[in-house]
Amino acid sequence: MFKRRLGPDPHAGGQRTVALQGCPDILELDSGDFAVIGIDITAAGQALLPPSVSCGPDERMVRIPRQTLVLAKPDIPDHP
Repeated sequence: MFKRRLGPDPHAGGQRTVALQGCPDILELDSGDFAVIGIDITAAGQALLPPSVSCGPDERMVRIPRQTLVLAKPDIPDHP
């Protein structure tokens, strides 16, 4: 199911994360899709989404720190 982590381990070098847990993280799946681990902001963000954006009942919006995505950028493929 999980192929690899994109970006560095969030605890690398003794770094601390929110609540000292393992998130945030970005994972590539065997299918080529991605999974994101972050803080669930669905309840707070749902009413603020732009008109053409929606979050289905089986979906969640998660917030990850900018640094997590920026550091993962070299691991994100450039092609489909």
